[in-house]
Amino acid sequence: MVLKMVVFAVSTLLLCLIQSSLSADDPGLNRGSFPKGFVFGTASSAYQFEGAVKEDGRGPSVWDTYAHSFGRILDFSNADVAVDQYHRFAEDVQLMADMGMDAYRFSISWTRIYPSKQSGSTSSSEFYVCYRFQIASIKSQLNYGSGAVNQAGIDHYNNLINALLAKGIQPYVTLYHWDLPQALEDKYKGWLDRRIINDFANYAETCFKEFGDRVKHWITFNEPHTFSIQGYDVGLHAPGRCSILLHLFCRGGNSATEPYIVAHNVLLSHATAANIYRTKYKAAQQGSVGISFDVMWYVPETNTPEDIAATQRAQDFQLGWFMDPLFFGDYPSSMRTRVGNRLPNFTAPEASLVKGSLDFVGINHYTTYYARNNKTNLIGVLLNDVLADSGAITLPFKGLSPIGDKAGSIWLYIVPGGMRSLMNYIKNKYGNPPVIITENGMDDTNNPLIPLKDALKDDKRINYHSSYLSNLAASIREDGCDVRGYFVWSLLDNWEWTAGYTSRFGLYFVDYGDKLKRYPKSSVQWFKTFLAST
Repeated sequence: MVLKMVVFAVSTLLLCLIQSSLSADDPGLNRGSFPKGFVFGTASSAYQFEGAVKEDGRGPSVWDTYAHSFGRILDFSNADVAVDQYHRFAEDVQLMADMGMDAYRFSISWTRIYPSKQSGSTSSSEFYVCYRFQIASIKSQLNYGSGAVNQAGIDHYNNLINALLAKGIQPYVTLYHWDLPQALEDKYKGWLDRRIINDFANYAETCFKEFGDRVKHWITFNEPHTFSIQGYDVGLHAPGRCSILLHLFCRGGNSATEPYIVAHNVLLSHATAANIYRTKYKAAQQGSVGISFDVMWYVPETNTPEDIAATQRAQDFQLGWFMDPLFFGDYPSSMRTRVGNRLPNFTAPEASLVKGSLDFVGINHYTTYYARNNKTNLIGVLLNDVLADSGAITLPFKGLSPIGDKAGSIWLYIVPGGMRSLMNYIKNKYGNPPVIITENGMDDTNNPLIPLKDALKDDKRINYHSSYLSNLAASIREDGCDVRGYFVWSLLDNWEWTAGYTSRFGLYFVDYGDKLKRYPKSSVQWFKTFLAST
């Protein structure tokens, strides 16, 4: 069995490495290059777009706390206003309609729905047992506590959903895009406590009940790998926990264990919410539930067996960490071997609940890195953290040569072939599940000295999307990958987490110095032409 897994890993990576070297650029690329019914849209998140953080009963989130802590954000900004989509959503919906977009992926702010106390008195094991045996009146078995729904929050998202549908734009709703209610962080440290499973289930069910008659595509979590690592290993995202030596800001945490605990609770929360939907709402609402993962593609730095094996481990500790439990019922064997008893275990009922608990896989893909074997692991010994556990070093350089042209962000290099290789990897390893590209895009640096007319000329972004879409189309048409949608990150320039306003990912330029006016970049016309062509 072990030999078979090694052969699979080596053969898959070599195949995908070859595919990455092939150019799939298609000068005739148009909407007709994709299957009938393929969905094109743009993406956003509540905290990065909405603003209005103290309006209409919204409660504080961990990101409100984090962004207002000194030194956390590169430009010392916060998202109190962001790009004000809370007030300007009708204008932004019209921008999408003008481009000819089919869908809009946005997230719901948990603290707009439940601003204060949440539930948490019923044990997690009782919750799973209820679902395991499909007791009819599940909610009656649970004590959801005194948390009250904020009707103003419900009204806002109803208005947004209705505005989208009125323009023929389908809502794709993310339930959790990193903005945990601060009340739950204060109450029991949020994702580190199993009580979060019931509270998330309650929140998710409220959304299914209130919006599910119109929302047919649900994404439970955005990038659990990112917030597990960044929030609980290196401490660079909310809630800023870590135990890394000499870290200037972390005041608590354990970088060697907490990310695994958080990820485990996220998987159980996702599966529980998905089971609620399937048991109580799917028959009537006819929707689907998925989850979105951040996925870099990795290529071996050399063709040595050590680097090829390290490349597979890097992918195991990124995508496999979450996908393997969802498809096979447990974490990758490389994680079990290398992490040992720091990696949580699923009980048999939990494994059954998690396995198969999604209808589609969301993939947020931006870039590709080299991977090589970490021969000494000296850094890992010093840091004692999750990032070192894979025994792989991943970088966008081979020596001094970058893997591709650099975008604005220090981490984002343009490697279009990685898209095709990643789609084939998912097809081959996980049985060709339905995939939606829930984020793809590149940024420019926010340079206030560049004239507006020049800032709107984003040929590099046009080339980025054209080349990545060409590779995506080839993976569908030539390789048989089951990909059903593509969402651009992002509709607008926005507040980019710890980068603040220093990074511009938008198709539309937002003038932060002039009432947040929206201006179309050249890429808007490119997409408009692309979406109108066959």
